[in-house]
Amino acid sequence: MSFFNSIFGNSENTDSRKNNVNWTELTNELQLLEVEAISNEKPVVIFKHSTRCSISRMALKQFEREYDLNDIVDAYFLDLITYRGISNEIARRFNVYHESPQLILIKNGKAVYDVSHSDIDAAVLKNKI
Repeated sequence: MSFFNSIFGNSENTDSRKNNVNWTELTNELQLLEVEAISNEKPVVIFKHSTRCSISRMALKQFEREYDLNDIVDAYFLDLITYRGISNEIARRFNVYHESPQLILIKNGKAVYDVSHSDIDAAVLKNKI
């Protein structure tokens, strides 16, 4: 079992995502107003994650290992299983198609870049900023 946990992660170990990224958890739709406001000053990234999906977990872990943007980007994390309504509002507000996992870059109140699954890459995100 530990072999599979090392590859796919362990659902009990969800706090490991805090290691390399200074995540702010999205738990309230009103926080999207905060995201829009902050994005006028500096880029904001939203990572939408399905806690039930091993592909989403792998994408998240890879992103976190490569991430080195804490000084220039505010990072928000959404557990879309728990907060599906917020996920729907993100899709509506930022005019992006819902996917999971999904990474969305917000600048000046608008989504300027969004990717999903294996296209989620911290180095590519850095070039988009």
